[in-house]
Amino acid sequence: MEKKQFQAESKRLLEMMINSIYTQKEIFLRELISNASDAIDKIYYKALTDDQLVFDKDSYYIKVIPDKDNRTLTILDTGIGMTKEELETNLGVIAKSGSLAFKKENEPKDGHDIIGQFGVGFYSAFMVADVVTVISKALGSDSAYKWESAGAEGYTIEPCDKETIGTEIILKIKENTEDESYEEFLEVYRLKGIIKKYSDFIRYPIKMDVTSKRLKEGSDNEFEDYTEEQHINSMVPIWRKNKSELTAEDYEKFYAEKHYGFDKPIKHIHISADGAVVYQAILFIPENIPFDYYSKEYEKGLELYSNGVLIMNKCSDLLPDYFSFVKGMVDSESLSLNISREMLQHDRQLKLIAKNIESKIKSQLLSLLKDEREKYEQFYKSFGRQLKFGVYSDYGSHKEVLQDLVMFYSSKEKKLVTLEEYVSRMPEDQKYIYYASGPSNERIEKLPQTELVAEKGYEILYFTDDIDEFAVKMLMKYKDKEFKSVSSGDLGFEAEDKKDNDDADKNDHKELFDYMKGLLEGKVTSVRASKRLKSHPVCLSTEGDVSIEMEKILNAMPNNPSVKAEKVLEINIHHEVFQSLQTSYEQDKEKLNLYTALLYNQALLIEGLPIEDPVEFTNDICKIMV
Repeated sequence: MEKKQFQAESKRLLEMMINSIYTQKEIFLRELISNASDAIDKIYYKALTDDQLVFDKDSYYIKVIPDKDNRTLTILDTGIGMTKEELETNLGVIAKSGSLAFKKENEPKDGHDIIGQFGVGFYSAFMVADVVTVISKALGSDSAYKWESAGAEGYTIEPCDKETIGTEIILKIKENTEDESYEEFLEVYRLKGIIKKYSDFIRYPIKMDVTSKRLKEGSDNEFEDYTEEQHINSMVPIWRKNKSELTAEDYEKFYAEKHYGFDKPIKHIHISADGAVVYQAILFIPENIPFDYYSKEYEKGLELYSNGVLIMNKCSDLLPDYFSFVKGMVDSESLSLNISREMLQHDRQLKLIAKNIESKIKSQLLSLLKDEREKYEQFYKSFGRQLKFGVYSDYGSHKEVLQDLVMFYSSKEKKLVTLEEYVSRMPEDQKYIYYASGPSNERIEKLPQTELVAEKGYEILYFTDDIDEFAVKMLMKYKDKEFKSVSSGDLGFEAEDKKDNDDADKNDHKELFDYMKGLLEGKVTSVRASKRLKSHPVCLSTEGDVSIEMEKILNAMPNNPSVKAEKVLEINIHHEVFQSLQTSYEQDKEKLNLYTALLYNQALLIEGLPIEDPVEFTNDICKIMV
């Protein structure tokens, strides 16, 4: 019997494919099962146009048969089979896809699509097999043929006996090596795992003979082995069912079965898109944040299927970073896959799906915020930080998507509020959205800088996350209302008591404040009378783009950039402490030096900033006590 050679190009492709195209050897079973499914589909399509051919779905199946004794693995199907010429054409020329040619000739119009397109999947068998044998009998043919190959050296085709229509692929599994265990592909539990992982939603039954134990009849403690044929795959994916058929429990069960998380999802999104791109998706908004969410180990992405066959475990291109907490899957027949089906071509269809998914997630979150506020706040406590990172990242290019989803604690409402809610309550004379930054709501509430804004009756948003102030710097404004820190040099309104302003204007105590500034050279840019303080003697305000809170955050980073905010020491000239400053300036400069140092350190402590010399600070306190 003459051995035929693969074409030179095919031979090189086979060698390359075995060694590098597929990243995991277990993929071979996915590819062979997909081909078997295609073979059954072809009978289905022929039955649509051939009145003599009746397609009874229950008569068609795929069977996986491991044989440890002979070290073979057989994948059998009851599909359309192949003639001698088709074996020559489809298997003799690598990347010649019979499925793709059939698809072009019989373009499906009912969504029942052919899986295989590239014609290389079959050859993935050589990753685990020394010899591959194909026995096939075509529909309408009286003859069967055997194709056999040991790899790149070539193949043979000869007549053989086969009673039924269909194809058997027999793999002679390789011997184990020091680095690889090939006999795992003869273990029933391993094969079941691969089928459930990649081919669970193939629309025809995938059968295996499975051996289990049971109590012997009439015995209480004696067991016996028995073998039964089992259907391994689920066949009908949940995402292809009508939403009206499914309950919340069905979605929760799917969430648990797919190991998306140990929690229950707060919300699910079931998408069936039929437009410029056709796809189905089930997405979940989790309840709890994964323990590794903010670590390098966390991998975002959705499971990606093509016609029910798993292509990628984590397709990161389908989710923007700010929605990386979303779990779920997408199944599409519209995507262009590369030669091994393991990676996507970055094409227009992928971008359309990603854009649509982003819109659906945002819409669902807005709906949750409006209709189920408690659930949204529960979600926000877990993932609000990520939304704010999204506002800040990429120079604020996503702020329009996210600005209505972010929330901050309100000084008036004593709970989380949206920017929309804040702006809707603003008095007519209020020009800005005011905020205050600090480590906690309790600490912020006590800040001296909040006094005047609160006295005006204006609501203050509390920023307690390190990302908050950076995010609003990117937002800049919301509905034409700019953000302003209560610690900024200019609050944007005049003091309510005009007399206070007049006194400050007539006697701004320039000499005293210049002297104090000289004592604090390099620490503050100026010392001045405060228009914001009411009961407190002193505080720090800032000028420029960097706030005190931003300074703390930036300087805590590993590269330690030593960023400094332009600090202003503000003195309450109506506080009794100010009288002591005036007296000491006129009578005792040494005491003024002491008071200045104390007030400055007091202002640092209020802001949560470190004191440069704690020992000197405690000594200064002792000096005023004696």
